[in-house]
Amino acid sequence: MKVTFPHMGSLFLPMKSLFRSLELDIILPPPITQKTIEIGSKHSPEFACFPLKINVGNFIEALEEGADTIVMLGGVGPCRFGYYAEVQKRILKSLGYDFKMIVIEPPRGNLKEMLKELNLIRNNISWNKVLNSIQLTYKKIRLLDELDKKVKYVRPRTTYYREIDNIEKEFQDKVLNIESNSQLDELLEKTEKTLDQLINKNFEPIKIALVGEIYMVLERTANMEIEKLLGESGAQVSRGIYLSDWIIDNVVCGSLGLSKNKEIKEAAKPYISRFVGGHGQETVGEAVLKAQEGYDGIVHLLPFTCTPEIIAQSVMPKVSKDLDIPFLTIVMDEHKGVAGLKTRIEAFTDMLHRKNQMTAKAT
Repeated sequence: MKVTFPHMGSLFLPMKSLFRSLELDIILPPPITQKTIEIGSKHSPEFACFPLKINVGNFIEALEEGADTIVMLGGVGPCRFGYYAEVQKRILKSLGYDFKMIVIEPPRGNLKEMLKELNLIRNNISWNKVLNSIQLTYKKIRLLDELDKKVKYVRPRTTYYREIDNIEKEFQDKVLNIESNSQLDELLEKTEKTLDQLINKNFEPIKIALVGEIYMVLERTANMEIEKLLGESGAQVSRGIYLSDWIIDNVVCGSLGLSKNKEIKEAAKPYISRFVGGHGQETVGEAVLKAQEGYDGIVHLLPFTCTPEIIAQSVMPKVSKDLDIPFLTIVMDEHKGVAGLKTRIEAFTDMLHRKNQMTAKAT
């Protein structure tokens, strides 16, 4: 069994570590490039979500390198993510690829079903070792998220951008090979102290919340490094969703049948009172909470034709008016260019900086 899976942010690092501990052969898809996007777009329906197209490109590149098993997540609700695996399977089969697809569905209050699906890739490893490997994998995901938050704090407060990127890359490379919880904690502490040395304490950045569809928010190539663009424009970015939080909400709480995101859903209630699929409700709730916390602006990121996020987009003007917070909606697809995105980001952050300066003078 030669296993592959799609890219989504830094997920490939802990997943590679997990599958390696299960003694599985891993065929990691090459990093997402324009070629990946072109391949996926060529073989996917034109109206399909941008993430689906990128995933298809990932799978084709991995299958060409020898993968014979694809591990993919399933989904529920109005979001089309629940159809991804089946659509992708049919596309790839129609192209003549021979492979097995394992779809891990969300627990929905039934942990046994998820364990049954995981059993397909357990490779006769004891459940005790599997659970220990999963625990370590989650630890790595959480620490990668913690470092990401630190990077977003430091970037707008320094001009040493290349050093930040090198430090982050070094951290990611080391995380992949560490098999001890204590060593992981030590590595994070040491890396955060190194980043602290780059901070200019005399500059106070504007604060922007980045909300939207999970894949577009997490996958840096798909969103054209938008967090980096914002940070280097003097904005401290707070992301609306992290992978470690998503796992707790959807895997842990989901398997126990517990309600999740109560605070976020309550905040969204005046605008979206029920589940609309994907992260549509969470997008609005996060925007409301960040506005109440005194953030300077909201950036809403979504893939073209994403139904849940289109619903969220429709109420964002009212959120902006009610809470007096500017917002910028960015819709991504395979035709989006970096130059146009950079221009919009610079215009938005310049406006927020001027707004803050005018407010400071008035007081």
